[in-house]
Amino acid sequence: MTLQQYDDSELEALMAAGESDLVEFKQAWSKGSASERGREAVCAFANDLANHGKPGVLFVGVADDGSARDLPKQDADQLLQTLTGIKSDGRIVPPPTLQVACRSLGGVDVVVVTVWPADSPPVRFDGRICVRSGPRRGFATSQDERILNEKRRFRDQPFDARPCSSASLEDLDLFWYKENYLPAAVAPEVLEANRRSREEQLASTRMIVSPAEPTPTHLGVLTLSSSPCDCLPCAHVQFLKLAGPTLADEPLDEADIEDRMVDVIRRLEEKLASHNRTAVDFRSGSTEKRTELYPLVAMQQLFRNAVMHRTYEHTNAPIRVTWYADRLDILSPGGPVGIVTAETFGLPGYTDYRNPNLAGFLRETGFAQRFEAGIATARRECERNGNPPPEFEVTDAAIRVTLRPPQGMKEAP
Repeated sequence: MTLQQYDDSELEALMAAGESDLVEFKQAWSKGSASERGREAVCAFANDLANHGKPGVLFVGVADDGSARDLPKQDADQLLQTLTGIKSDGRIVPPPTLQVACRSLGGVDVVVVTVWPADSPPVRFDGRICVRSGPRRGFATSQDERILNEKRRFRDQPFDARPCSSASLEDLDLFWYKENYLPAAVAPEVLEANRRSREEQLASTRMIVSPAEPTPTHLGVLTLSSSPCDCLPCAHVQFLKLAGPTLADEPLDEADIEDRMVDVIRRLEEKLASHNRTAVDFRSGSTEKRTELYPLVAMQQLFRNAVMHRTYEHTNAPIRVTWYADRLDILSPGGPVGIVTAETFGLPGYTDYRNPNLAGFLRETGFAQRFEAGIATARRECERNGNPPPEFEVTDAAIRVTLRPPQGMKEAP
């Protein structure tokens, strides 16, 4: 889908009209209240409560009266980097669709953040649903949430937000949802108000279609069902450890893991930790040096990336984690998506989301601290540990990542 941009004349008209439910001005962007209010504006534009169906715009370098100051190039470049990070710092979930650019408007350079309406609202900033009424920012009421939930039914939604017709509320672990997920996803004061029914809470967190249509979404099945394969046959992970370098070698350990997503992640990562080993060097320096066969953090990040970005649609293939004698492979069904291609895969600044709501869930439950950081973190940990960089094989059908041991370190026989 091509995102429709405003041209310069349209942006100048928006600036001249003043702040509204499509426009917010920020004279400067600094730590503290300015950046917090700016993020609230981005979240509110993504929710598009007024249902404009158009992108909202945050102008930075523009005073409340609409007057702009010319930003020095160094300030503008720094602002572009900082504002681009709004999408990936994990505080707004699901991650918003936005673009940041420096535009010359009326002869003055202004930084423009364009935010498109979300396909699956409501969107939260630090657990709060931000909305706009004219130029005023605020937090959603119960009625606002109902409106946003209903809007979602009429959008071209990502797969994780679509209804799973073969599932029912009885398939979801609602006790776990209430005790574990809600406190992580929703701000304490919103929970304390407690004016929302169970169905309204489930719809607001995208676990069901709507209060009036309580059919679980694919997100709900993946994250709240202990038997997700009953509805999504691919929703499991296969682990296999082999004695040699090929699939024909003797299997030493294997597991097929199906459960709630957080438990799938924990159980697989326990497997990885149990098979990993550490070499201790007492001789090459004044302090001992410990080297892991594979850095645990790198394995975690790459596996969680596979869970987050794989396709769950039109396939019965699970994620496969195969531990050979000379390498570790993680195979994730589904190739690159959106602006990510085989050529741009893994490059800084290139990211897109096949499952944006699932990405938000993993952020809220602590399995993703920052969006976009998984590959960079894995590369850093491999370098620190002495491993070669992760190797990626990217096709339209799947993505395979391979880790290899540090030079001279081999799997124990």
